Amino acid sequence: MRLEKGMPMKKDIYSLCFMCSVRCPIKVSVENGQVKWIEGNPHVPGIEGSLCPRGAAGLALLNDSERLQTPMIQTGPRGSGAWRKASWDEALDLVAERLKRVVETHGPHSVVMGERTNLGTHVSKTFMKALGSPNHFTHDALCKGSVNTACRSLFGYTDAQLGMDYKNARQIVLYGRNIFESIEVKVVQAVLDAMSKGAKLTSIDPRVSVTSTKADRYWMIRPGTDLALNYALMHVILKENLYDAKFVDRWVLGLPELRDFVRPYTPEWAEKETGIPADEIVSFAREVSKDKPHVIFHMGYRGAHHVNEIYLRRSILMLNVLLGSIESEGGYFFKKGPGEVGRKPARKLNEQDLPKVDVVRFDKVGTADLPLPDASHGVPQMLPFAILNEDPYPIKALIANRIDPLMSMPDSNFTKEALKKLDLIVSIDINYSDIAWYSDVILPESIYLERTDCPQQANGLKPQMFLRKQAVPPRYDTRPAGLILKQLAERLGFGQYFPYESMEDLVRWQLEGTGFTLEDFDKKGFVSYTDKPLFWDRNEGLKLKTPSKKIELVSSLLEDAGYRSFPAYEATASREEGQFRLTVGRCALHTHVSTQNNPYLRELVPENVLWINSRSAASLGVRDGGYVEIASKCGSGTIKAYVTDLIHPESVFMLHGFGHEAEWATRCFSKGVSDSVLQENISDKVGGSPALHDTFVSVKAA
Repeated sequence: MRLEKGMPMKKDIYSLCFMCSVRCPIKVSVENGQVKWIEGNPHVPGIEGSLCPRGAAGLALLNDSERLQTPMIQTGPRGSGAWRKASWDEALDLVAERLKRVVETHGPHSVVMGERTNLGTHVSKTFMKALGSPNHFTHDALCKGSVNTACRSLFGYTDAQLGMDYKNARQIVLYGRNIFESIEVKVVQAVLDAMSKGAKLTSIDPRVSVTSTKADRYWMIRPGTDLALNYALMHVILKENLYDAKFVDRWVLGLPELRDFVRPYTPEWAEKETGIPADEIVSFAREVSKDKPHVIFHMGYRGAHHVNEIYLRRSILMLNVLLGSIESEGGYFFKKGPGEVGRKPARKLNEQDLPKVDVVRFDKVGTADLPLPDASHGVPQMLPFAILNEDPYPIKALIANRIDPLMSMPDSNFTKEALKKLDLIVSIDINYSDIAWYSDVILPESIYLERTDCPQQANGLKPQMFLRKQAVPPRYDTRPAGLILKQLAERLGFGQYFPYESMEDLVRWQLEGTGFTLEDFDKKGFVSYTDKPLFWDRNEGLKLKTPSKKIELVSSLLEDAGYRSFPAYEATASREEGQFRLTVGRCALHTHVSTQNNPYLRELVPENVLWINSRSAASLGVRDGGYVEIASKCGSGTIKAYVTDLIHPESVFMLHGFGHEAEWATRCFSKGVSDSVLQENISDKVGGSPALHDTFVSVKAA
């Protein structure tokens, strides 16, 4: 289009959303430096213009007067709200000076950095390694650490290296996975496409979620008993020889041991534990087996429910293995990278020759205490224990990059007590999160519409690379985290590991050797390494990373660490009179703890409520819409009740992410109750995830 003098400057920029961690490809329409519209990238199959409510609310985030606008320094006690504005030089100089003091006194390992995994995580890891600290962690373990470990125990690959071919599936089985509310646009479209072609959807959940209402089969399972159900399903599949014998014989180790193990776990036994009729378990096992290998038993995204979480996630994956739905259309596949077609991925800063760090991690991952969790992400919920006990050494400084330990880790009161012992807390954030409010210094990050980011290496059946590109200048005095960390590194004496002056410079450095340039992303927002789907040969071509090069039901990873591959089932703990198992989850309008102050989204869901079964509510004198007091061993709060038959009577449910304490986030301040205040900090010590659904609460009318 030719622009005449005086005509408004219009342009479309292809980028990546960051209103949640999915990073959906988007098209941003800009006019005279203002974002006028955001929609899904029309060039991406499965997206084709679609966007979820959170993505649409990026406009409100851009123009939000309550987001962080300038560096801030706390002048009073932490959490007091006694802030003063500072220049970037003053704030960065102060952080660098105090970090130097901590390092000189306690060593570099006394500094910890946590972050929500993002496209620049390699920058953060480089910063910490150059500093001399092993203590970088991400939110991943809080969400799916045990899923990661379960995948590695079977295949040698992490969960992030596995994908699911939803659109060609004939059976999709979800264990609390609320796909239609925890929205991934491309996944939702693929599931709907599969269902339109006749695929059956099964939802197994103590609560009737939106996903449950769309399912062909819904089981209101007794909370905490999913593992019992899976053992019974395997019992039927193996007893009746319904498994994919050709695939299992070729690729699987440990079938005889599994067959012997599940023999006592009959459907009749499982019915008593789960509440699901035995005949339904049998008929379901037979039904899904007929559709093998085009079956997906979803391994879960948030796999952080119980102290035996790794065994639940292994059992889900083992059902897929038995039905041969590995590296198959309509099943699981191993994500292929550019190396499969003789190409190179974007390089990362942490691939440089960095100083070697031999100190044990703060969470003791890799030691006898926690031998199996993935050190790439760590075990964040161990942080308050490490600080308070000074074990394995004193921790004195925390840098929180877009992660909120106070609202994301269980038992926030316990975490807050630990944070009091720190000499320095720094937040890199876009909002007044609770941890930012409790920090000494806030370094404000430009939001995703205001910055270019590192390339996204999107491995899959067709490996691609996407780019988040700056759409408009920053509204306020903010900077990309990649520049913030570089400028801190320069003040601390190791700026040589950050060979760029702008984010565009960094992207060009990363793209060297890939065959692509920064300009190649302008047309569609992504580039492709191949246009052909890459499946491995199921007869001879699976490139498994286990020591045996087989799928290990009897896992060398577990057994070598002293853990059993098939531990005996332990009955779910019985609740005391008047107590309920606390379950938590998400809705389509909010992302974890980060969007509750968004003007658009807050209007739609302003606070959380407590789902409670009608019979349970009646016995307690609780009425729908009335306030209740909810309490655990760790904390308490007052919340509105939602009385319904759509939840198991042994359970209550609330949305995650409410009950914010940062007063300058006025729209969400003190709205609802934070689940992290109630949850006990207990973990699956084998897999690494916290056990967020193993807390019992009492409820009474307020």
